[in-house]
Amino acid sequence: MDKNKFTSISLQEEMQRSYLEYAMSVIVGRALPDARDGLKPVQRRILFAMYELGLTPDRPFRKCARVVGDVLGKYHPHGDQAVYDALVRLVQNFSTNYPTLDGHGNFGSVDNDPPAAMRYTETRLAPIAHKAFLEEIGSDTVNFLNNFDGSQKEPNVLPAQLPFLLLNGSSGIAVGMATNIPPHNLGEIVDGLVALVKNKDISNKNLSNIIKGPDFPTGGELINNEAINELYETGKGSITIRGVINREEINLGKGKHKKNALIITELPYQISKAGWIEKLAELVNTNKVNGISDIRDESDRDGMRIVIELKKDSNTELIISNLYKKTTLQTNFGAIFLALIKGKPIQLNLKQYLNFFLEFREKTIRKRTSYFLKNTLEKLEILEGLSKATKDIKKVIEIIESSENSAEAKSKLIDNYFLSEKQANSVLDMPLKKINKSREMK
Repeated sequence: MDKNKFTSISLQEEMQRSYLEYAMSVIVGRALPDARDGLKPVQRRILFAMYELGLTPDRPFRKCARVVGDVLGKYHPHGDQAVYDALVRLVQNFSTNYPTLDGHGNFGSVDNDPPAAMRYTETRLAPIAHKAFLEEIGSDTVNFLNNFDGSQKEPNVLPAQLPFLLLNGSSGIAVGMATNIPPHNLGEIVDGLVALVKNKDISNKNLSNIIKGPDFPTGGELINNEAINELYETGKGSITIRGVINREEINLGKGKHKKNALIITELPYQISKAGWIEKLAELVNTNKVNGISDIRDESDRDGMRIVIELKKDSNTELIISNLYKKTTLQTNFGAIFLALIKGKPIQLNLKQYLNFFLEFREKTIRKRTSYFLKNTLEKLEILEGLSKATKDIKKVIEIIESSENSAEAKSKLIDNYFLSEKQANSVLDMPLKKINKSREMK
């Protein structure tokens, strides 16, 4: 074997280069969302593939297996289960504040039940996704790139009309970094954007008076405002969330005494209801939490309702304190506003992100307006050419009849009527049946 065909390299340099390439591939291609539309690549590809399939809110549902197949074959050559897991999360109203997909079938539950297989479930675009993500995609608002094999074009970002990175939040673990952005309320975020447009020098503190804090889909109460202010000021912080407890006197039936009970109607974000009840029952059975006689789950389609019956003469305040202290009814949410800006992972505070989104939105509107202006000018140019031709339509017909081919006819029309090439083509393409209508309009 010829040794001249080999090149000696440093093992340390090669390992360093390979590791950095792998790390950047995970960071940019999988784990972190883009700060502009708030989507990871797999989520963006799902929405775009469904848009191409015509799965609009007014169309029938389509099997998730079909959607996953399109995404895998055209844009995302990874595991089908990874794509389906991302699709399921876009449907779940307990995981996402404003679901971008409508689902038909079993997509899991707050009890941590798994979704049905993709061959059973169906989906289509939700109205908010069709309107706020995809309405402007055909107006030259975003750039399209080649897919993994160059056979298709896919958008590098969607022309989002709302800051979905904050509205729905995002979480992801990359190599050496992670993001965990909590979801927020649409009304508060829009009010914050309006305030920033009116006053670019508004402080983070004033913004946090408008945007009170995260708004989780499963509810819960936020405590410790200083932590929220720190998060919005630095882009990193820990938020304490508590479940909502109501006291109630329940009637167990005719002839029975009423009992005091605690009713849990909201749990902290990403806490499994069934898992929480099981953990509490274990604490009661091992006497780590005393004063509870029974635990029932009376939740239904209308909302969550966990009933905790208390023993007679039990200390209600102590029980509530133990629920917060010994269970996940009170938990910390470690937030970090980390997202991709021009392909680089950058940590932003609240004001920086809102400013970045406003810049992106302004560019999108300018591109959309330029597209409409270009189309309007092209139509105007064609109409001006048709107007010139219809004023002397008999001569135009004579020129076309006397020409040996369309190229000669086009050349004569350009010379005789000072038309552009586009105008001459439009005159030649005009059917004779439109002549009367054109003359009437004139």
